[in-house]
Amino acid sequence: MLIPFRRALLTAIRKHNCRLFSDSTVTSSTRKGLVLGVYEQQSDSDGVSLTEAAAAFDRSLSGRLSEMLLLSGPPLKRGKSRIFYGLHQDFPSVVVVGLGKSDPGVCGKENWDNCKENIRAAVSAGCRQLQDLEVAHVEVDPCGDDQSAAEGAVLGLFEYDELKTKKKVRVKTRPHGSVDAAAWQKGVLYGDGQNLARQLMEAPANHVTPTVFANTIEQKLSLFADRVIVHKRPQSWIEGEQMGAFLSVSKGSEEPPIFLELHYKGSSDSAQPPLVLVGKGITFDSGGISLKPSSGMDAMRADMGGAATVCSAIVTAAALKIPINIIGLAPLCENMPSGKANKPGDVVRAKNGKTIQIDNTDAEGRLILADALCYAHSFKPRAIINAATLTGAMDVALGSAATGVFTNSDWLWERLHKASVVTGDRVWRMPLFQHYTKQVTDSALADLNNVGKYSRSGGACTAAAFLREFVSADHWAHLDIAGVMTNKDEIPYLRKGMSGRPTRTLVEFAAGLASDV
Repeated sequence: MLIPFRRALLTAIRKHNCRLFSDSTVTSSTRKGLVLGVYEQQSDSDGVSLTEAAAAFDRSLSGRLSEMLLLSGPPLKRGKSRIFYGLHQDFPSVVVVGLGKSDPGVCGKENWDNCKENIRAAVSAGCRQLQDLEVAHVEVDPCGDDQSAAEGAVLGLFEYDELKTKKKVRVKTRPHGSVDAAAWQKGVLYGDGQNLARQLMEAPANHVTPTVFANTIEQKLSLFADRVIVHKRPQSWIEGEQMGAFLSVSKGSEEPPIFLELHYKGSSDSAQPPLVLVGKGITFDSGGISLKPSSGMDAMRADMGGAATVCSAIVTAAALKIPINIIGLAPLCENMPSGKANKPGDVVRAKNGKTIQIDNTDAEGRLILADALCYAHSFKPRAIINAATLTGAMDVALGSAATGVFTNSDWLWERLHKASVVTGDRVWRMPLFQHYTKQVTDSALADLNNVGKYSRSGGACTAAAFLREFVSADHWAHLDIAGVMTNKDEIPYLRKGMSGRPTRTLVEFAAGLASDV
């Protein structure tokens, strides 16, 4: 005996002669799907509140979509979805996704734009649902924000399965209905940029060595050879630059170090001071002689997340032709134990002449960044931003909610924060007090110690204080991205795995900086 709801549903299908398509007549390569948005009802008495594209689709079906939504269950809440089959001959599968309340805007408490985040999450959910059905061509409702919809589609569909025999169906997406083509394409490029960082971070360390990393970025930038120069600096160059801290880390591995230097000339004014982005590029971090526990060590293939996000941001900036000069610096090496590796208690000399006592070889990221930051000043930059999966303490402090930002510049912080509100990839300002500096300058054997005097206290802050010893620029920010390195289920439009954060925020920041010129 049919329950009343199912009887009404079948009656509606028969009434409107909805055609049901069988899998035997439509292959995955030709199967098409559609993702449409619906807003949350303001009250129980309200009808279905569809987006512009969904309303137009509903009119083309003489109201069938609205009727099916009312019959098929309670109103869709934010992030929830419902799929219908056979409503339209061009789209055998139609997924309707909940967008929450219409136009909620920026939320001061959450430090992001609720509308944009809701669209990203909803669109990604709809696209994944169709991907699971092996639908290879999906049209997406822009939901009033073409860029956010495109980002949700591109980010939500990414999964690293390059080394698996069985792969997910590759889905091609395009906007449905009235569209701002430029905004959609911008969203695609933002999503592609973050996915490039995710791909680099997710790949096994034996597949992405320092040399492979540099070659991959060079290949991605070859499309923009008219405005990008790539230098892959070998060990001999690093030695000539007297980067003793960087070299001390790399010497424990059989893989040769690379200092990757990228010059993006986006501004018509070649004399414009560049934005310099510096990324930690440890392609595998065993901890060195201060060996990490084996549990979870495989995730340290992503310890070059800083380099991955910085380089991917520059690839994206070049694709978007952002009118700003950017220089990217990525010291690339492995941190491995061997007879040549750093030992606890060793003292090395950085590029600026300061000596460093290495009490923990697993605090290696700050060593390679120290030399890179010294080198960054040679370009007389407008601002320096470094990104690094630097400390577990950052994960303890903020978790995956936001990137921790340590900066000596209110001007720089305001622009980074503004960019993060737009992208939804949030940042949070952390303290850079002299209190922490005293803990790294109190060293028995050298000018600095690579760990704080009280090792279990304020680890993220003492690491930032250490880096500040190699900075003289007025506008510098250190982004500790250790907490946002991975995603479990916190960000709904990212699958489980390496996150590629905060690539989009770096791109948005660069675009904002360009508009200030």
